[in-house]
Amino acid sequence: MVMKRQLPKAIPAIHPLPEHLVDSQRLAWYQDMKAVLRMPSMGVVTMAFSHYPNFFAELWRGLRPVCASAPFNEALVRLQEHSDAQAATLAPSPLEAALGGLGYAPGEVDEIRAVLEAFHHGNQAYLLIATLARLLLEGGRFGDERNVAPPFYGEQATTQAAPAVLMEAHHADKPTRELYADIKTTLGVPFVNTEYRALARWPSYFSLAWGSLRPQLHSAPHEALCTALHEEALQLCRHFPNPEGLDAAGLKHAASQDAALAEVLEVSRLFQWLLPGLIINLAYFRAQL
Repeated sequence: MVMKRQLPKAIPAIHPLPEHLVDSQRLAWYQDMKAVLRMPSMGVVTMAFSHYPNFFAELWRGLRPVCASAPFNEALVRLQEHSDAQAATLAPSPLEAALGGLGYAPGEVDEIRAVLEAFHHGNQAYLLIATLARLLLEGGRFGDERNVAPPFYGEQATTQAAPAVLMEAHHADKPTRELYADIKTTLGVPFVNTEYRALARWPSYFSLAWGSLRPQLHSAPHEALCTALHEEALQLCRHFPNPEGLDAAGLKHAASQDAALAEVLEVSRLFQWLLPGLIINLAYFRAQL
């Protein structure tokens, strides 16, 4: 089955449910997912998926042992190494000297690096989850011959101890709000990703970082890197173990209990299209530092 990187013709509405607004079953899902993924906070993609509770329940039932497995966590490292190497080919401009000129102390730059590291780790997992969701919703399948999921016993050194501080639009001054508007226009999406709101905690840094990246976006080299990362993630997903027997029929049936199947599919396509670019962009920011 061929699954090309595909932006929906019409951007679907998304309804991410923030952690501070959930309780009961969703709160349990969020806490469990963060523990399994070794992440301090939920990503927008998984919060948006949880808007469809039957779909989310079936997806997480099948993917929980996959995400806790050694093959999944080995894939995270492989994707991160791939994206770091590929982003370096865009020749990011170093920013440390400029930040020092603005008065940033080395410890402050290290804080920015820590935020970038945590999100860069997490986004590999979200790309794999979004890819598996889209693959199944489009009638595909995954699973190796044995379908045994050897557990992962290592530690992810990139995990932050606490959630990042987000600069929401209502917290921000006019220049930052204008930068957010530029991000949405340039990327063609109606929201600003969590990662960019976390980095905007340092407005002068993020203005420099985004200004350097912006000319690369939608260029042929940047698009080629995003496509290559999409293909890499898809190939890794096809060979993951599937001990719970998660399949297209079961996931589509669950999704159809929440909304029109086409709606859930378009949401999965949106995030599966967006995440390779987000990962390359964060790798570019990491290379700047």
